[in-house]
Amino acid sequence: MIQTRAITPFEVDAEPRPLGPMDEVVFAHWKKAGIVPARPCSDGVFVRRVFLDLTGTLPTAREAREFIQNDSKTKRADLVEQLFEREAYADYWALRWSDILRIKAEFPINLWPNAVQAYHRWVRDAVKQNMPYDRFARLLITSSGSNFRVPPVNFYRAMQSKDPLSMAEAFARVFLGERTDKWPRSRLNGLAAFFTKVGFKKTLEWKEEIVFFDPTKDPGALKAAAPTFPDGKRATVPQDRDPRTVLASWLTAPGNPWFARAAVNRLWFWLLGRGIVHEPDDMRRDNPPTIPTLLTWLEKAFVKSGWDVRALCRTVVNSATYQLSAIPRADPARAEANFASYPVRRLEAEVLADALNQITGSTESYSSQIPEPFTFIPERQRSIALADGSISSSFLEMFGRPARDTGTLTERNNKVSAAQRLHMINSSHVQRKLQQSQAIRSMTRLGRQPRESIVALYLTFLSRLPTAEEAATAVKYAQQGGVGRDPGMDIAWALLNSSEFSFRH
Repeated sequence: MIQTRAITPFEVDAEPRPLGPMDEVVFAHWKKAGIVPARPCSDGVFVRRVFLDLTGTLPTAREAREFIQNDSKTKRADLVEQLFEREAYADYWALRWSDILRIKAEFPINLWPNAVQAYHRWVRDAVKQNMPYDRFARLLITSSGSNFRVPPVNFYRAMQSKDPLSMAEAFARVFLGERTDKWPRSRLNGLAAFFTKVGFKKTLEWKEEIVFFDPTKDPGALKAAAPTFPDGKRATVPQDRDPRTVLASWLTAPGNPWFARAAVNRLWFWLLGRGIVHEPDDMRRDNPPTIPTLLTWLEKAFVKSGWDVRALCRTVVNSATYQLSAIPRADPARAEANFASYPVRRLEAEVLADALNQITGSTESYSSQIPEPFTFIPERQRSIALADGSISSSFLEMFGRPARDTGTLTERNNKVSAAQRLHMINSSHVQRKLQQSQAIRSMTRLGRQPRESIVALYLTFLSRLPTAEEAATAVKYAQQGGVGRDPGMDIAWALLNSSEFSFRH
């Protein structure tokens, strides 16, 4: 059923209109399918959404207030550019890549701490410097050298088995967005043949390993398999040339849609919670895109930009499609599948942990006693900046942080559970953070005129101003609070446990 009136404070009372060529494609699809898109989201929703989607971080109360009160017509686009320059942007997108590249020190990946730090730092630097995606991929595929000194070679070490078939599986998943368990064995063998000459050699340094092209290496069971590209074409590989360079050249060629398609579909998934092809690492002929014209447009734009990831991200978040409210005006399932409303989803474990710490001024302690050397993380380091998938906590595990064993995007579990709800409501862990927080205490001393404190609480927890009705309800509760209770802390507790706080919307 179509909503006839805008719902305050989540959306504006206006019809969405295309803001660029990408929107023209999506709006045409909606019109053809008879889908009515949601209204545009409000400024309060947008500032929180784009902070979370680009940096994995809540805006501060001051940042949210200043944005909402800013009258500039370009303030949304201006904010996007500012967020690209933040350290949290590099941290958060490195976290996303670390999940699929399986950056983990311990079993079953066994990169060990030195390699984890080198690999994660390289990925983060690539994000921060906006390394062109084709170069990023080529370095991962073709690099040789020490896993401590040439970090991208850890692509070949972050696997449970270092055989050509496992390398082919990782290549297909990361760069083609495909799962090889659905491939014919001949196709998998043809791809694996590109990796039969990848050699590994130990050094005298603890846990260091050299990855290199070894032309003398026996291909073993794949001796009869000829290097064959995933599109079925045979490759010509001279005896003295590393087959990986031939594969990388095929992959990153501008006319090859496989590479661009997987990349833009994954980025769309990261920003909107659902791939145009869904699941985003299960691309195959019998799993078609929801909006084929959108996927094609994004592929071409990405290649034309010179594989500029930040430009692609900018295009998406500045679009009317991304800036729709989360309140559908069509059938909810159909609206979500066709991106006619912003998909609501729970904050990731690391993002939620950091949000709790940010608003309360508290920290978390992370350490790992194995493997040696012991690893201790500074308390002020944020959870989104954790390099090692082996270093976790009961909170992160409860809220679905992936183990990084498979590298699939579905390994992260964002489903809501009863244990999670009980932890937020009843745990001493969360209670201590609130009650010991000087920042929260200063806001919950409501006094005789509590409205400003209530506004501050809403901006802190929800990144928006309270509605008149919400403010009146909170003021009334503050003035009629029971004996022996702290009404301000009750309001803070209620906001913390609201779905609006723990979900992206």
